[in-house]
Amino acid sequence: MDAVTPKGQAQAGVEGHSHVVRPAEMEWQKTSFAGCEAKPLYFDPKTGIATLLMKFEPGAVLPDHEHVLVEQTYVISGKLVDKEGAAEGLTVGPGEFVWREPGSRHVAWTPEGGLMVAMFQIPNKFYSKDGRVTDQHGRDWDEIWGQIGLGRG
Repeated sequence: MDAVTPKGQAQAGVEGHSHVVRPAEMEWQKTSFAGCEAKPLYFDPKTGIATLLMKFEPGAVLPDHEHVLVEQTYVISGKLVDKEGAAEGLTVGPGEFVWREPGSRHVAWTPEGGLMVAMFQIPNKFYSKDGRVTDQHGRDWDEIWGQIGLGRG
């Protein structure tokens, strides 16, 4: 299997069977978005499937993006608010879970900051004002992810 989880003390388990990840022992990683950091709990580079622990500073914004396949988010603390899009004003608070349908597009923000677990079937498409469509790392989405079969949604 090509999926990866953090190496070293932050991971234990049985190779080829089960993998225990210890987020408390991991460092937060910067993202392309100001005020947003992540701890990757699971990532498969061949498919883009990922589970992330995400931390947001107050006022952090995830810019215009599309959920190509289903995205799921569980809010541990703070609030996740749709700032723009079809569900503008939708607020997900602590202990609540939201899943987004394939093709849904919005701008999200965390007015008071927050901690969340997010699960992606494939990375989101982020739409830049200059017309580029990128993944969360600023790479051309079609070039990196466009070849993956999307029939798993």
